Amino acid sequence: MEGEVKADEVKQEDDLVQKETASAEVSVQKNARDDRQEGRGSSFRGERRGGRGDGRDKNRDREFVEKEFIEKLVKLNRTAKVVQGGRRFSFSALTVIGDKKGKVGYGFGKANDVSEAIRKSVEKAKRNMVMLPVKNGTIPHEIIGTFKASKVLLKPACSGTGIIAGGAVRAIMEAGGVTDVLSKSIGSSSQYNVVKATFDCISRMMDARTIAKNRGKSIKEFWG
Repeated sequence: MEGEVKADEVKQEDDLVQKETASAEVSVQKNARDDRQEGRGSSFRGERRGGRGDGRDKNRDREFVEKEFIEKLVKLNRTAKVVQGGRRFSFSALTVIGDKKGKVGYGFGKANDVSEAIRKSVEKAKRNMVMLPVKNGTIPHEIIGTFKASKVLLKPACSGTGIIAGGAVRAIMEAGGVTDVLSKSIGSSSQYNVVKATFDCISRMMDARTIAKNRGKSIKEFWG
């Protein structure tokens, strides 16, 4: 009887943790989708109101400025440690953020709570932002990035192609403001390795403005 009771308790714990994980993923995606709409709405309300409401509208505008980056949850993992009183759960989150204007970053966070793990990953991503060269909605040239057993191939595409990429690469391209790109993931499919390989591509991409400046030429002369 005691064994059956313990099994039921463990099953209930698993169901509860899975529900928390699913709800956290849905909330992150919803917040990333509605951030700019909420910011616009708060600014419009601030124009209509006056007097005592101005302070609240300023707080909303401040929150909108802080949420200028869109957040995309790439991977949420759960681990369980068996202890004397039962099982202790911990969570790890891999998040990609960007401003859709060429700045992207990624972060990896661990905590005993889902929301705290996501918050840590977002804070690390903000400290590790890099520039993604974007030209007419696509990348400037073809490139291959590697990290351990993973390889990622990125190729520029014409307008209207869309983002032809898997989950991790798609999240990075959307966060960086790329609208048309072709990609292929080769080797290990680990989300963390794919993200690192994609950022290896970004770090080695050549920007036309930088190269033209180093050569002492204008953009028009550089592109012919």
